Amino acid sequence: MSKHIYQELRKIALLTDLPEDALDCIAKVAIRRTYAKGETIFLAGQPCQAVYLLVSGDVLIYRLSPEGRRQILAELHPGQAFNTVPPFLPDPISASSADALTRVVLYAILIEDFLRLVEQCPKLSMIIMQDFAVRLAHLTSLVEDLALYSVRQRMARFLLDSAAAGKMTQRWTYDDIAERLGSVRDVVGRCLRGFEEQGLLRRERGRLVLVERERLEEIALKDI
Repeated sequence: MSKHIYQELRKIALLTDLPEDALDCIAKVAIRRTYAKGETIFLAGQPCQAVYLLVSGDVLIYRLSPEGRRQILAELHPGQAFNTVPPFLPDPISASSADALTRVVLYAILIEDFLRLVEQCPKLSMIIMQDFAVRLAHLTSLVEDLALYSVRQRMARFLLDSAAAGKMTQRWTYDDIAERLGSVRDVVGRCLRGFEEQGLLRRERGRLVLVERERLEEIALKDI
């Protein structure tokens, strides 16, 4: 295994604690791929071909409704793995789609190689199970948000989370926000205008600026 491949694979969170012999086995079957910004990595409904280990760049995981409305499930960053669930299904079909948000470098492990590695390496099996638990918790939280919280609450939480992550400097469109909230642009627009009228936020050169964080925190917890 070349030193370069070894260093890149060690950046993947799932592989950090693997013994060297297990990492050697992964390196022998891992296929390095690059994707341009906006390029599709795979589509929902397609047979699962591989598991992916993200070395650099950002990847968007999403689903499309029959009407073409996009629901964003996750935004992945370097060190994360994805498409790890379908290989274990009776019919290994990718349930979501993945696009490159930026130029992406990743390693692909073909499904048959991945299943063989999991069977041969108990440590990797445990790591995959832990990863499944994290993904299940994330999806449970997403379902809870959509089912139990109003758009106003989800919007308040989105604004607070974006501010905490330092993402308020980017220019969010109504469509961008709607895809993350599981809503539509018209509802998002009305909600943001309502927050502006209440003095909770303002716009500066097309960007959103939070004014009343404590009030937004109250709305996020209870739509009042």
